[in-house]
Amino acid sequence: MSCRNSYLPTQTPSGLKRYREKELKTLRGDGQGERKTSDRIYDYDVYNDLGDPDTGDDLARPVLGGADHPYPRRCRTGRPRTKKDPLSESRSSNVYVPRDEAFSEVKQMTFSAKTVYSVLHALVPSLQTSIIDRDLGFPHFTAIDNLFDQGFLLPDIPTTGFLGNIIPRLVRFMSDKGRSVVRFETPELIYRDKFAWIRDTEFARQTLAGVNPCCIKLVTEWPMKSKLDPKALKQKKLFVLDYHDVLLPYVNKVRELKGTTLYGSRTLFFLTPKGTLRPLAIEVTKPPVDGKPEWKQVFQPCWDPTGIWLWRLAKAHVLAHDSGYHELVSHWLRTHCCTEPYIIATNRQLSAMHPIYRLLHPHLRYTMEINALARQFLINANGIIESAFSPGKYSMELSSAAYDQLWHFDLEALPADLISRGMAVEDPNAPHGLKLTIEDYPYASDGLLLWDAIKQWVTDYVTYYYPEANLIQSDTELQAWWTEIRTVGHGIRRTNRVQATVVMAILDVLSNHSPDEYIGEQIQPYWVDDKVITAAFERFNGRLKEIEGIIDSRNADTTNLMNRTGAGVVPYELLKPFSEAGVTGKGVPNSTSI
Repeated sequence: MSCRNSYLPTQTPSGLKRYREKELKTLRGDGQGERKTSDRIYDYDVYNDLGDPDTGDDLARPVLGGADHPYPRRCRTGRPRTKKDPLSESRSSNVYVPRDEAFSEVKQMTFSAKTVYSVLHALVPSLQTSIIDRDLGFPHFTAIDNLFDQGFLLPDIPTTGFLGNIIPRLVRFMSDKGRSVVRFETPELIYRDKFAWIRDTEFARQTLAGVNPCCIKLVTEWPMKSKLDPKALKQKKLFVLDYHDVLLPYVNKVRELKGTTLYGSRTLFFLTPKGTLRPLAIEVTKPPVDGKPEWKQVFQPCWDPTGIWLWRLAKAHVLAHDSGYHELVSHWLRTHCCTEPYIIATNRQLSAMHPIYRLLHPHLRYTMEINALARQFLINANGIIESAFSPGKYSMELSSAAYDQLWHFDLEALPADLISRGMAVEDPNAPHGLKLTIEDYPYASDGLLLWDAIKQWVTDYVTYYYPEANLIQSDTELQAWWTEIRTVGHGIRRTNRVQATVVMAILDVLSNHSPDEYIGEQIQPYWVDDKVITAAFERFNGRLKEIEGIIDSRNADTTNLMNRTGAGVVPYELLKPFSEAGVTGKGVPNSTSI
């Protein structure tokens, strides 16, 4: 059902009311049977389709979404249960998503299941064939550099012949050798400064402006044993990257897996007068096991040869923890997984002519299809995540533990998140109503610009349709939507060469945006005739263009903003609103589509 005008339930023309209610009933379904490709049905289920116990006991996985392993809900597919485990759903070659969630033609051209399938079923076996010893690590740093400088030849087998057409960024045909070669583009950071990654300054800077800037937090208590002056606490000079509690319960289990290891870790940083962070100490921990007591050691920067390398290895462990946490929690859990219940509830409870449905729709596109693809290839038993990340088969279980311990809806908004981590305090006199604890915190400072712009656009939009508070209270669809999200959708709340190359290939493919999905760039067709909403959207678009200029000027400030610019430092463009298509390291997409 389509309608150019937006209506609250009580304002729906009488001739449309029956059709509005009938469509919502159809979208909810009856909770029975296996879903078909042609269906438009949105229903809930737990994550019980990641394992494959009928193939082998080693592929059995616990159900995520019950009391033992709290987790958000996914879209119900209704496939038959497995023979060995009546709680688990059997797997199939296609994972159902409602047909309305399918990729658009533009998105399909940019990112398709065929591309991922090609990487998984042609490139990965080719890599495994090329490298005789799959457990062989990198013997020296030059071997890592070769992935960018030289690449390596793929075997001359039929499955690799078409990869150059599918993923030309990664696979190139070498006419002089008559073979295809995998070669990655050199990261801009390494291009600017080959050894930046090994330096303490870059290690610290990336906690504020790297891939995962969402975990650094202020130290507000001092239970750790230390000789440091506790006055630094009151001055808000100490910060911690803490992966101790979330990882420690899995350390012993993970260490039993072949070819991997794990510790709990805490990293302490000091805020210098220049506004940059300096790492002071890294604590790594193993819990008691087999009668052996807990093992714990603290590493610090030093200058003797052995100590230097121990410190570098400690940093490498922290970076592995940070990378894994980013993919499993910051990325998969907080953006993909936790968003799916909102999409299901939006389609079940809000009519397509509801103004809030239309406000949310651009931000919910593609997410269910990309999530289904993840369950099919990436987060399933023995999939890419389990095969390449340190927690192995406990990866998704670990993300469930993080959901149980750390995810709170009321802390997901950027201002609330910053305050909860001690990275900001409320200040009505400061820009955005917040005073940052670290002024040069690129993720926060750029993010708050976007937050305010989005908040103003949403405020203008919502106020137009809800000029009085009682309209919210009497909106039965909106109330049912919010209730369902809370009570159903979120009711319970060693890196070798093959692994490294597979992860790099998958991340490259999964980072490719299409040109039609950036925030505030194109107005939705059902708003173009409404002058009030069009004017509000144009103000939003104009503010985003201003924000691009502000971010560019910040990146040009080589005197005061050392965490985002300088010799060998990649400018911080992650939150620049707009971008050309492709893998660009900038641009804010409307929805969780990658």
